[in-house]
Amino acid sequence: MQIVYTIFSEILKLCPRYQFERAVERYQGDRYMKTFGTWQQYITILYSQITLKDSLRDIETGLSSHSTRWYHLGLTGVHRSTLSDANTKRDYRIFEDTFYHLLARCRDLTPKHKFRFKNPLYTIDSTTIDLCLSVFPWAKFRKTKGAIKMHCLYDHSGAMPCFLTVTDGKRNDVRAAKETSHPLSPDSIVSVDKAYIDYKWLYSLAEQGVWFVTRAKSNIDYAVTGQHQVTGKGVLSDERISLSGIKTKTLYPKDLRLIRYYDEERQKILTFLTNNFKLATRTIAQIYKSRWQIELFFKWIKQNLKIKSFLGTSKNAVLTQIWIAMCYYLLLTYIKYQTKYGYSLLQLSRVIRKCFLKERFL
Repeated sequence: MQIVYTIFSEILKLCPRYQFERAVERYQGDRYMKTFGTWQQYITILYSQITLKDSLRDIETGLSSHSTRWYHLGLTGVHRSTLSDANTKRDYRIFEDTFYHLLARCRDLTPKHKFRFKNPLYTIDSTTIDLCLSVFPWAKFRKTKGAIKMHCLYDHSGAMPCFLTVTDGKRNDVRAAKETSHPLSPDSIVSVDKAYIDYKWLYSLAEQGVWFVTRAKSNIDYAVTGQHQVTGKGVLSDERISLSGIKTKTLYPKDLRLIRYYDEERQKILTFLTNNFKLATRTIAQIYKSRWQIELFFKWIKQNLKIKSFLGTSKNAVLTQIWIAMCYYLLLTYIKYQTKYGYSLLQLSRVIRKCFLKERFL
């Protein structure tokens, strides 16, 4: 007897089906839709991510042309009106939970970051996704512009997002960071840009045993309390300081480390602020420079996943599509690390797109 399978059916086996069904039960995903279940919706949106489909009609037509393979995928049928209703009404948190279960699987396989120290290294940042205000009125950003923000805690071990939250475009970055439900473990190192300088929040990180690295603002008010030995190429000064502003010295009462470093590549003097007094000055500069990896991550998902044009206009539909897109990113990451694939994620996604519904026989 021949067993038929496809690359797509093998990818679906990597999804944590038990946890998925538990999430469906928790959020009553199948309560009002008996003919088009949550798993079928997940398969359909995942298909649109892999093939970069732009519309519900495209998805319906594309899947209809492969109807002989539906059985092996667990799909019984797809109609654009049913899919539209599911995207609008079925709770997006089902797919958010699925993302975090996939993440737990991936983290067992990821390589360590490139630095010699063993501390976990993270970056916090956000990216804005522009929306048409007349089509997405719930996403008001400015008077004539709509947008949402994706806030990310990026893990440099494995180049993965280990925490995501999507807010309206007006949400302040520091406020979103404060509201995160993903606490950093003690002895972690997190890099942030100047937009995240809130001394009360930074002090809360220090109290948790978390090290931070950021750029100091030009108007920082401080007093020098000590000196570190200046070592390493490009290091101009390395000082121990205390904040002396009327409010800042209350918000952050402990000492900080202020480093002035000349970046030859940019031909610019950079001033770093950190609560870590042990790492070498050059390492501090390299930690902040590595923050650029999260910008490359944002660029990649915007260019290679369908998170800029959406299949529905409701907030639930948009969030559903974003979370399933991020699930696909983790599936690609899992396959890359599990198989020790030597090429980029982009190359892997192209290979999968080319042959993911071709039949194989056992």
